[in-house]
Amino acid sequence: MKPSFQPGHRFEWQYTVPARATVPELYHDTLFCREMPDVLATGYLVGMMELACLHGMMEFVDWPREQSLGTMVNFRHLAPTPPGMTLTIRGEVVEVDGRRVLFRVEAWDDVEKVCEGTHERCMIDTGRFAEKMARKQDAYRGVT
Repeated sequence: MKPSFQPGHRFEWQYTVPARATVPELYHDTLFCREMPDVLATGYLVGMMELACLHGMMEFVDWPREQSLGTMVNFRHLAPTPPGMTLTIRGEVVEVDGRRVLFRVEAWDDVEKVCEGTHERCMIDTGRFAEKMARKQDAYRGVT
């Protein structure tokens, strides 16, 4: 991560909500969810908030050798968004502590604010991470 990646860095990212991101579509294999409102699912919104933060830090990392993983989400989903609307997600880096980065993030659809909160990401070296995952998979195969 480049030393210029510091608190105060702001970013914005837009994403148009697809039909597959609604509660009935995303959770189509769960019977009671099929009858829920056709609006953006909170779980999908959380993913978009994470991706906006990832997008906001891309110019500061040595991609793909250096990447980040989400380690904490703390969001309030404030209002429903139907498919077809565009989310505008704005964020700011609040803290950089070694490999850990904390963001303040909010999302607006075409009408109103729909989400706000904080998100933490941790920088990883993809080679070392792949080795760790291989050890975990080997341990799992040894159990089954």
